[in-house]
Amino acid sequence: MKIVGVAACTVGIAHTYIAQEKLQNAGKKAGHDIAIETQGTIGTESELTEQQIAEADIVIIAADVKISGRERFDGKRIIEVPTEIAVKSPNKLVEKAVEVVNQQK
Repeated sequence: MKIVGVAACTVGIAHTYIAQEKLQNAGKKAGHDIAIETQGTIGTESELTEQQIAEADIVIIAADVKISGRERFDGKRIIEVPTEIAVKSPNKLVEKAVEVVNQQK
């Protein structure tokens, strides 16, 4: 399964990058292709490509603030959670993403 997402916390420093790392590790551990963009105080990093978004089965938005470029995900299945969920329960979040995709097949 292909997962893309965005991590963004209110300050745009610690939780943004922790959420990104935990989600990527959880996704890879579960055998998925995962890419997480960060949006923080220094701007957007690891920006998702149009191809990554087009090929994605689901989008995970782990954010405590409004993200920029959300319209890129129009028409995609989206799970939206606070960064705290991605930080504390990344494996469960990835499992939930798989459930959502499998329910809609």
